[in-house]
Amino acid sequence: MSIDTLPKAFLDRAQKKPHRVAMRWKDLGIWRDITWSQYLEKTKQVALGLYALGVRKGDHIAIIGENKPEWLYCAFGAMCSGAIYVGIYTTSPAKECEYVVGHSESVVYLCEDEEQFDKALEFRDKTPSLRKAIVWDMEGLKHFEDPMMMSFDELLELGRKTDEENPGLFLDLINQTKPEDIAGIIYTSGTTGMPKGAMLSHEGYLWMGKAICSITDIDENDETISFLPLNHIFEQIFDFLVHNVIGHVVNFTENTDTVMADMIDVSPTIFHAVPRIWEKYYSGIIIRIDDATWLKRTLYHLAVKIGTAYNELILEKKKPSLGLTIAYKLAYFTVFWKLKKRLGFDRMRLGVSAAAPISHNILKFFQSMGIPIREGYGLTETTGGTHMSDLKNFKLGYVGKALPGTEVKIAEDGEILVKHNALFKGYYKDEETTNQVLIDGWLHTGDVGEVDEEGYLKITDRKKDLIITAGGKNIAPQFIENLLKFSPYINDAVIIGDRRKYVAALIVIDEDNVVKYAQDRKVQYTTFASLTKTAEVIELIQREIDKVNAQVARVENIRKFRILDKKLYTEDGEVTPTMKVKRKAINAQFADVIEGMYRGD
Repeated sequence: MSIDTLPKAFLDRAQKKPHRVAMRWKDLGIWRDITWSQYLEKTKQVALGLYALGVRKGDHIAIIGENKPEWLYCAFGAMCSGAIYVGIYTTSPAKECEYVVGHSESVVYLCEDEEQFDKALEFRDKTPSLRKAIVWDMEGLKHFEDPMMMSFDELLELGRKTDEENPGLFLDLINQTKPEDIAGIIYTSGTTGMPKGAMLSHEGYLWMGKAICSITDIDENDETISFLPLNHIFEQIFDFLVHNVIGHVVNFTENTDTVMADMIDVSPTIFHAVPRIWEKYYSGIIIRIDDATWLKRTLYHLAVKIGTAYNELILEKKKPSLGLTIAYKLAYFTVFWKLKKRLGFDRMRLGVSAAAPISHNILKFFQSMGIPIREGYGLTETTGGTHMSDLKNFKLGYVGKALPGTEVKIAEDGEILVKHNALFKGYYKDEETTNQVLIDGWLHTGDVGEVDEEGYLKITDRKKDLIITAGGKNIAPQFIENLLKFSPYINDAVIIGDRRKYVAALIVIDEDNVVKYAQDRKVQYTTFASLTKTAEVIELIQREIDKVNAQVARVENIRKFRILDKKLYTEDGEVTPTMKVKRKAINAQFADVIEGMYRGD
């Protein structure tokens, strides 16, 4: 059998290593193993159950739920049946779910629990293609009856019966799928407008899985942890693509609140996360050290100084002196090793950051601890990747070299154009927008950047986000925002300044760290909003901004700022599920605050 689709790769992996652990999931505090043979059996039952419900090749199946094995059973069950899966973010309100289910014309809605099923009850009259809703966790729904609803267990039982009646059907369904067929539609969370459905093919998925494996050197003995949204391409790279190409172990966290505790349990060898997660780890370490004894603080700061000096030479491909090497090893075993152990980083050989730009200061910090974080770059439309650094070849401030088989060129206006074998097949039911970004086989990324003489790519910013001041100066806001977010007291920052006389900033404080700062200094406040208005907190943030101003050109200096009296939420449309700020929404929602910073100037 030629392995040219994701279902075939999955079947091959499960048949070759049936008794090897494929996944682990945490239930009521206990980690449970799932072998490849068990994974295959559940997937087969889902595929045949869907077939028995009338699902046929090319039909669309919507999936909404937290990261659990059931998500993969449903996605691979859909693909093995010849259908196309469509993921939905769990944080999406009913109206957004309605849009995705209706726009994709999904015929089945596979959901986690009562909360997600209730959304279907709200929009089912407006989505005529929807025939069935299947629920994994029936808690709260056991006595509810509705002809549209079916439990996941009932679907599995239907699949078992179908398999008994037609033993060769599952293999026939897998073999009917062609490499160029669409495997899934990922609706981009987008920072503007309604999400667009990017159609990704089986051959593109397989190509990307192999490309990432070649860069990361991941093997079947590696372990990852799954907690980013499963309908985001970044998480799928490790849970779908690399997993089926190489067969490593995927560990599902109990829930989003237990990620850091589960990290200690699992101690993954590969950890992939968006910049926000790495920033939270960094700020947590800084705050914890501030509370330590004088001796521990002194040892820590000395270790960081030694680690920074040592790794700066390594990054420059220079050999550290014998004395520095010995000092680093002492610092590592007396300070960094213990710190890594407490974080669950003790086995980590590679960290991966993607989905948004990350501060080079964060990368340097973790590198000094002996945790190499490598940036990856790509879009949903490129099936997740175009560039990534490996462990040996790495440059700070760059997202790496192009993946093998990827072509890159920079347009006259600085936009990055890419081409490889995993480009998307277009936006579902949106030929006009497809033709705007996919021209002569080149994807126009919307990002501005440059490629150096060695082939390393540097991202400047989103093309539409570049700021031109009233004085005609070009400013890349992401760079300044990343410097601000390096502060343990700043969770989010939005740079303002387009067509303005000077640069200003909207700041969202890190609640945990600022609350601790306030408590340590006996600052009086009652609510989060009142905390943001205290003189002590305003002065704290001013000092953090002064540090950033010292690192950038004068024209990029932040002259004024306002601390927002609320956090940014996906539910409010202020950030995407991967925590990227939606600038258009922020500018509209906080227009009065922004104007207040410029009024009278």
